[in-house]
Amino acid sequence: MRLLIVDDEVIIRTGLASVIAWHELGIELLQPAASAEEALTRMAEERPHILMTDIRMTGRSGLELAEEGLRLLPELEVIILSGYDDFSYAQQAIRQGVTDYLLKTSKPEEIIKTVLQAKQRITERWAEKSREGQLMRENRERLFAGWIIDGDIVSGPCPSFLQSGVQKEAVNGFNDAQMLRQVMVLRAEGWDRSSDALLRFAVQNTLEDVLPGAIAHVEKQQIICVVSWPPVEQEFPFRLESALRRVEQLLKCTLRAAIGLPVRGSADLHESYRTASTAFRYRGLIDYKIWQYEHVQDRQGGKTILTHEEETTLGTLLLDNDSVTLTTWTRELVANLMAEPEVTPESFSAYLHSVVIAGHRWLTRTMRATGREESARLEPWLPEPDAEATDLGDMLFHHLYGLMHAYHSRMGQGQAAHVQKAIGYIESSLAQDISLQQVAGQVHLHPGHLSELFKKEMGVTFGDFVTDTRIRRAMDMLAVSPAKVSEVAAISGYEDVKYFSRLFKKHTGKTPSEYREEALSFKPSGS
Repeated sequence: MRLLIVDDEVIIRTGLASVIAWHELGIELLQPAASAEEALTRMAEERPHILMTDIRMTGRSGLELAEEGLRLLPELEVIILSGYDDFSYAQQAIRQGVTDYLLKTSKPEEIIKTVLQAKQRITERWAEKSREGQLMRENRERLFAGWIIDGDIVSGPCPSFLQSGVQKEAVNGFNDAQMLRQVMVLRAEGWDRSSDALLRFAVQNTLEDVLPGAIAHVEKQQIICVVSWPPVEQEFPFRLESALRRVEQLLKCTLRAAIGLPVRGSADLHESYRTASTAFRYRGLIDYKIWQYEHVQDRQGGKTILTHEEETTLGTLLLDNDSVTLTTWTRELVANLMAEPEVTPESFSAYLHSVVIAGHRWLTRTMRATGREESARLEPWLPEPDAEATDLGDMLFHHLYGLMHAYHSRMGQGQAAHVQKAIGYIESSLAQDISLQQVAGQVHLHPGHLSELFKKEMGVTFGDFVTDTRIRRAMDMLAVSPAKVSEVAAISGYEDVKYFSRLFKKHTGKTPSEYREEALSFKPSGS
């Protein structure tokens, strides 16, 4: 896939050309062009798939180049480079058919992400044009999952693509049954959450580029990779680690990988995957970036139950209503548990559950002792099954804090403070989905109780308050920002711009555009 960079500033075009190893991302970088005119004379012959151009240049502008380029190459992906002053200009360009834009100050990882998104769109278009190719890819994924993940080796022979890397090595005198094979389970992080799928796609492709003979597959949140090497090659583990570091450097991301037992030939690949998958479950309990199944296979499990002394200490902390000390205690508890040489994911989870049970037991006992035997309405402890160990520690603290708060709120402490905390959370989370249950969780109250407090303290329902706050923010943005109405809607928490416009008019008597026009007409001249 070919990329053409166009910029009349030599430092920009040479910098973009050299700061990123384009060829290792599967991108062929054409000789950068110094003007739109030069680019147009070359495009018919060189036929780039992606055009990255400055928006303002001497002679024809980037938008004019994009218009001519799209006329010449209708499927061209165009990425505009702009400065902050050109922001609204770049947004207008997107509406005119430009694919995306980047600020010239963008970090390399942002540039990589934008170009890879364009590459993925092109790849998807190519796939749509070739139904046969699409069926082949789907069949390959199905066969990979069946042979490697499910261990289905009785329904047919090993798929040929799983042997392709081996066959290349076989010229050295080793056949498929003699080759050493290993399965890795990897997770990639470092890009924003909305780009997780794109990052996995990029890692899959890059692994196959930097590791000859490697076969990678994306399975939910993980990348599964099969590697092979001759039994006489002693340096392969070091080459493997070097390759993973290279992927990190290229994609500006972080990889963590668990490696299964080495096996001979293809028939035992499922066993290597099984052991890699088992080892991968330890990722929250160990600090290694890359670890082998052998590092964890003999662990018997750490402690699983809170001791009587620890339970007494927990009760004292909850009774003291000291969130700072509770935070320190919880973190030390989790750190000590993770440091146990025998700890396993099962024993770690069991121990945290025992802490939760001890906390609930303390609350029941203490409420009964103070004559308040009514049961506390609390959210159950339901940690995410895929959560990291440190995240589980944070979740444990918040749950214990909820128990502590449930007790002390019944002791007559001020209720208005809860409403103020809820308002602060709402104000900082308007662009997200906000539910009564979510906010109640943040202030550690039952949703019904928070609803009652809200009506009492604020004079409006929780839902009406959230809507009023969102519309007020939208009004402020429309009066001072050039953002599109759809962007204002999204920042205010509404994905459906039509629904937002109806709601806005219901509250203000004007459409968002009418409100903006009226607000701007009242601005003093020159402001």
